[in-house]
Amino acid sequence: MSADARFFLDTNVFVYTFDASAPAKRTAAIRLIERALAERSGVISTQVVQEFLNVATRKFRVPLRHADCIRYLDEVLSPLCEVFPSMGLYRAALGIQSETGYGYYDSLVLAAAAEAGCSVLYSEDLQDGRCVAGVTVRNPFA
Repeated sequence: MSADARFFLDTNVFVYTFDASAPAKRTAAIRLIERALAERSGVISTQVVQEFLNVATRKFRVPLRHADCIRYLDEVLSPLCEVFPSMGLYRAALGIQSETGYGYYDSLVLAAAAEAGCSVLYSEDLQDGRCVAGVTVRNPFA
């Protein structure tokens, strides 16, 4: 697998897989995650795991039950999680924040994508088409 085949998935992609009120976004999100798992080309960080589990257990209209969270963690999130906290990652995020003006947590996602060697970050939260630290932001729902 070439480095440019790797892509990073932001938390909103996972959240949309549970959003019946946005069927087009839900379908696009499911396809991206299926591709990430099948091709072993998708990557996430512990930040994405934490953010998703927080949203799933506290902010979903019908929060996920403990057993469902464990199953999703084991079957979807864990196989994709390759980037873990480090001082270097935090420094890189601070540099991205300074360069772009993005919030710290968005900068941390970009730093994680760069650390994992991803050429694309799929997120609807950042400027579509912008390239930061060698990572191009793509809105998968545009």
